[in-house]
Amino acid sequence: MTTTLRTFAATAAAALLLTLTACAASAPAPTEATSASPTAEAGTDSGACAGVEVVVELAELDLPDSPAGTTCVETDAPIAASEALAEAGITTEGTTEYGDQVVCRVNGVPAEDFALTADDGSDYFETCESMPAAFAYWGLWTKPVDGEWGYAQEGLSTLQLQPGEGLALLFTVNDEPAAPSA
Repeated sequence: MTTTLRTFAATAAAALLLTLTACAASAPAPTEATSASPTAEAGTDSGACAGVEVVVELAELDLPDSPAGTTCVETDAPIAASEALAEAGITTEGTTEYGDQVVCRVNGVPAEDFALTADDGSDYFETCESMPAAFAYWGLWTKPVDGEWGYAQEGLSTLQLQPGEGLALLFTVNDEPAAPSA
């Protein structure tokens, strides 16, 4: 029981920490040099995108309208993470309690009527009232140029991405997937 509580507390704390700065400041407007336009780059390796690679991955869920995929947002200047998502056609929804500081849904996933099954076999339905369940949540990841994926240190509204970097929204259920595969 103590291990379960520690795991829940650590996961919830990490999710909150990663997203707490999301409302700290408004995203600055793009510079004139930004020419952000999404280009489908699904299935290409990460070096192929000269702009910002936007990745959405999910656990193995049986969804009719999955938001999963990879898009290259063309830009030759820094771009706000929130703008990169918008240019890629990705919408996010926050929670009632934490607003946009916590990502609850991406392009409507998980829907409020979609049952997420916990390790113990129980069903959970995400209402977006407060923190998502510790076993089923969206994580925000970044990947520096020629680097490895890691949890974002800022939220969507303040995170700035450079050309060649990656941004991922990863939906994890029961610790799978543990990191973006792109």
